[in-house]
Amino acid sequence: MRDEEAPDTVDDRLAARLGALRTERGWSLDELSRRTEVSRSTLSRLERGELSPTTAVLGQLCTAYGRTMSRLLMEVEAEPPQLVPAARQTVWRDERAGFVRRSVSPPHAGLRAEVVEATLDAGSDIAYENAPVPGVEQHIWVLEGTVEVTVDGTVHTVRGGDCLRFRLRGPSHFHCPGPERVRYALMIVLP
Repeated sequence: MRDEEAPDTVDDRLAARLGALRTERGWSLDELSRRTEVSRSTLSRLERGELSPTTAVLGQLCTAYGRTMSRLLMEVEAEPPQLVPAARQTVWRDERAGFVRRSVSPPHAGLRAEVVEATLDAGSDIAYENAPVPGVEQHIWVLEGTVEVTVDGTVHTVRGGDCLRFRLRGPSHFHCPGPERVRYALMIVLP
């Protein structure tokens, strides 16, 4: 939601960028709703900054726009510096999903890789219907806890210290079986 005392928040810039992406393509809200299966009213509220998107909805929008979530979030930030101090790393939260995402090494012009730190609460699930960019390479290195990642219909149990790597071409699912939350680093490399 919009914070009236801080009009230039990440959510405000994200709302404006989502509206701009739709306009650039010449899509109506109805067309975007058809492509994402997100209601027209929800899309309208997102673009006006009245509603912050869930991880699932943002994933559907990224798929429609052919962007990774990190790339979309990078687009709402100022030009990123080469050194990204911890205090300047963009953090995005989906409280309902129990998901926190920190852009440790955001996308940058001329670079194909980015690094994300994520936490998922015990018992939480996140599902993405499609790859935001077909063939995107992902490496998931679990720092603490356990996460079950489903890719190409196969469930991989990834524990502390383990690394799962793959090219994503379809849906994926993340589940934290607990009993503690999971914290992992995700490296995303564009094809």
